[in-house]
Amino acid sequence: MDLFSRSWTALRTAVAELPDKDFDRPSGCAGWLVRDVACHLVIDAQDVLITLVTPADTEPTVDAVTYWKVADRPPTGEDPLDALIVRLAAAYGEPGLLKFHLDDVGSAAGRAAELADPGALVSTRDEVLTAGDYLTAYVLEWTLHHLDLVAYVPDAAQPPAEGLARSRSMLEKIAGVPFPVSFGDKDALLVGTGRRAPTDAEKAALGDLATRLPFVLG
Repeated sequence: MDLFSRSWTALRTAVAELPDKDFDRPSGCAGWLVRDVACHLVIDAQDVLITLVTPADTEPTVDAVTYWKVADRPPTGEDPLDALIVRLAAAYGEPGLLKFHLDDVGSAAGRAAELADPGALVSTRDEVLTAGDYLTAYVLEWTLHHLDLVAYVPDAAQPPAEGLARSRSMLEKIAGVPFPVSFGDKDALLVGTGRRAPTDAEKAALGDLATRLPFVLG
């Protein structure tokens, strides 16, 4: 729960501190600009609020790791929801309005997470899991999108080290094998999720795992 809050606060702070000109830079998410990632975070914050007030009365069907589904191909930006995000982001007109909306909804999502009972059962995406597992799963969401946000913004703050480490651990559980120790947490996440291609040396270190990449999470 605490790591969710630290990762989410760091991500929202990174958005708030971005100069307006950086919102038109490309992001690490294929087909999206930085402003599109920021707009997606507004939707994510809404999802957190909705999920935490959607109780379930059946046994959990997933946990923080199995919550994530692995798609068969990376996003292209052409998915209808992805395209909607781009149009919504453009509709804000100026970064200040987008920053304000993210701060408003994002702060509420952060407070809801702090008040949540980690053992309470909640429902989302036709699955049931504890609130604690749900918020833990979102550490990976926040960390990956933080990396997306700053991919081409060299002066922006990076995700918290503990969020990177926990996200790597979750990705390794999804993959069923660890990444080589020669990979830092950030590189394991970027290469593992297809946000950048591995170098020849990294391919050699990955061995058979290289043939299974990327793990496209959704």
